[in-house]
Amino acid sequence: MSIAIEEVRAADGPITRQALIDGARPRVLRGICRDWPMVALARGSDSAFARELAHHDNATPVDALLMPPEALGVVGYNADLSGFNYRHFRVTVTQVLERLAAYSRQEEGEAGGVAMQSALVAQCLPGLMDAHPMPLLDADVQPRLWIGNRVTTPAHFDTSHNLAVVVCGRRRFTLMPPEQVRNLYVGPLDRAPTAAAISLPPIDAVDDPRYPRLGEALAHAQVAELEPGDAIYIPPVWWHHVASLERLNALINYWWRPPAFPGHVPEPGLDALMHCLLAFRSLPRAEREAWRTLLDHYVFDDADPAAHLPADRRGVLGPLTADVEARLRSLIQR
Repeated sequence: MSIAIEEVRAADGPITRQALIDGARPRVLRGICRDWPMVALARGSDSAFARELAHHDNATPVDALLMPPEALGVVGYNADLSGFNYRHFRVTVTQVLERLAAYSRQEEGEAGGVAMQSALVAQCLPGLMDAHPMPLLDADVQPRLWIGNRVTTPAHFDTSHNLAVVVCGRRRFTLMPPEQVRNLYVGPLDRAPTAAAISLPPIDAVDDPRYPRLGEALAHAQVAELEPGDAIYIPPVWWHHVASLERLNALINYWWRPPAFPGHVPEPGLDALMHCLLAFRSLPRAEREAWRTLLDHYVFDDADPAAHLPADRRGVLGPLTADVEARLRSLIQR
């Protein structure tokens, strides 16, 4: 049985970005954006919401996926994993909305799936967010827009902190902690429909003999259903399966990685993962275990590996500063 994701309400006290980060667990922020104008429009009608988006559309192309009816709206691979079950297009937001309107008039099961993904709002809908502040985040964290019909994105993870606001329709989020990667039967790392790899089996395929450990992952699942104005915080590397439940659904999300010092741009962890595959995966088990010990000691353990060294002699083991970052990059390049 799944667990409800912990909820935080404005009435319980101030909600801060740092509190979300320090909590290191998913949180649902009920009604945090209920006063957004486009949320009010969406609660009134799909048409009013769509007209507002179209009003701001400057015809900048965005990424959209089109799935055949037999895909049942699930973004994923074809049968032999040689490709994907969708076609990719570069179209305008208005064209996406027109396709969704046409599909909404078809019988259930006849319409295909439509998913507009990760569109930078400032580029395609300039001015839209002027009346939609997100006080939890800095102004330079760029909002992205996702629009579709009854589409499902299988379990995947982000390397950044993620704050996502449902602005139209309803979405069901099923989240699982990072350690469940062993039980999710993840597809190829370097060829995925999303920026990160996705889980292959349907989330309810617990009786499929090909995926005997899927039930264990779902035993640790946390679930929440969000309506317009609700938001969810997803920590980095938490797996999330997202199902859109209405004929028109829209979400605004914000990704960010806190800098170690002013001006610092954190490296995406997937790059390091790929490098580790190259460096360690083919080594004999004893060598892999030795490197695991070193990585735990220098990177992952909480204890300071340089505590025995004078502060001015710690080199790249000291706190990450601009100088230490430059030194690390120099060592890597050499």
